[in-house]
Amino acid sequence: MLSGKTALITGASRGIGKGIAELFAANHCNIAFTFASSVEKARAFEQELTQKYGVKAKGYQSDAADFKASEALAESVIAEFGKVDILINNAGITRDALMLRMTEEQWDEVIRTNLKSAFNITKAFLKHFLGNRAGSIINMTSVVGVQGNAGQANYAASKAGMIGFTKSMAKEIGSRGIRCNAVAPGFIETEMTESLSDEVKQGWMADIPLKRGGSTTDVANACLFLASDMGAYITGQTLSVCGGMLI
Repeated sequence: MLSGKTALITGASRGIGKGIAELFAANHCNIAFTFASSVEKARAFEQELTQKYGVKAKGYQSDAADFKASEALAESVIAEFGKVDILINNAGITRDALMLRMTEEQWDEVIRTNLKSAFNITKAFLKHFLGNRAGSIINMTSVVGVQGNAGQANYAASKAGMIGFTKSMAKEIGSRGIRCNAVAPGFIETEMTESLSDEVKQGWMADIPLKRGGSTTDVANACLFLASDMGAYITGQTLSVCGGMLI
């Protein structure tokens, strides 16, 4: 479905980002991805994608929350791959605390990593997309950005901001053939959720109509649809992948 295309995925060395990279590579898409710290892990993932799927893959150690670093990243990726067709703003963190106990640092760190990074990376690649008069931008938001969650005011604000950013970008660049959508995962089973107790997991699942947590493949499938020509007439939308949590 993505043969001959190149995707840049931020934060793709684990979790949802890694799942997206694997599915896109399986659909013959070349993969550029960013990672924060583990060089050895990133190089191993490069080899895995290349050897298993026969695509070109390269990881870049870069902080998407840094404006200058994002510009340098865009230049490097375009020079290496020749073009970028799909951009997925996936990088994100949590620093949970009730508002009474939340520090300014916890607030700023989440907003910077989750929301400012989307601005930085999109801005860095925008002229490239405009010049090509084509492209698909997918921003990773969350059901928490739609309905809020106690103890996650910073995270919810950052993810709600992603939805507003997505809608605005869709209106700005749609006339140039560039689409911008958001995907809102619910409770997805990743490395981040492994540390949760069974009791906490069951509590989450009790509120999900499908009575199970989602997988990274569930989220990746939604991204594949929006990135491919199957989603050619869809822009400015938020697709929830949540098992019915937002019904």
